[in-house]
Amino acid sequence: MKLTLRIWRQASPEAKGKMQKYVLDDVEPDMSFLEMLDVLNEKLVMDDKDPVSFDHDCREGICGSCAMVINGTAHGPQKNTTTCQLHMRHFSDGDTIDIEPWRARAFPVVKDLVTDRSALDEIIKSGGYISVNTGSAPEAHAIPVDKVSADDAFDAATCIGCGACVAACPNGSSMLFTAAKVTHLGLLPQGQPERATRAMNMLAKQDELDFGGCTNVGACHEVCPKGIPLASIAQLNHDVLGATLTGARSD
Repeated sequence: MKLTLRIWRQASPEAKGKMQKYVLDDVEPDMSFLEMLDVLNEKLVMDDKDPVSFDHDCREGICGSCAMVINGTAHGPQKNTTTCQLHMRHFSDGDTIDIEPWRARAFPVVKDLVTDRSALDEIIKSGGYISVNTGSAPEAHAIPVDKVSADDAFDAATCIGCGACVAACPNGSSMLFTAAKVTHLGLLPQGQPERATRAMNMLAKQDELDFGGCTNVGACHEVCPKGIPLASIAQLNHDVLGATLTGARSD
């Protein structure tokens, strides 16, 4: 395939960015999207030009590193798929593809398609943990967990922290991310000691870090590569309300 790529180029956080046009020939349908960018970068390096910077790591849809908006959609056109697992067979010969970084106040551009998503780590640090006694591992079946709670917790725990929900939200809200992290711990017995303060602390940290508020648009769920359900946000709101009514205080 022959493709025209229009890629956001920005030399530094302070520099003014712009869309740069590239034409790439001989793109194989079985290439992943990142492999296609690798081919482009090889050509740029051969031409003594600066390659396109983009985040990547495992390239298996697990780590959440790959983050780019493709033709206006976070992670691209394939639903429940990360950028690294998106293949070029979903595009056609002659297509023009626009590639941009995550757009959110909380995710400043570092260079080209690379953004600083450390704000998500700060939300995790504010409450994404449980209290346990140190020592040998406990017996796996020592604490019974009902199947419904286990399944719902597992669904929330599949969040890979890529930030697509933030990029898709018109408000730049991280509510789906925060809700997934609160829910997957709060539904299990091990997460009960901090359940109330966890919800309060993580929501407060989210607001502190300049993420927008949630208005239930639902765009976050549509682009989430792991299909985190909107019910997670309802669960977070439930926990926050419960914490408020019982007088729990955030740290």
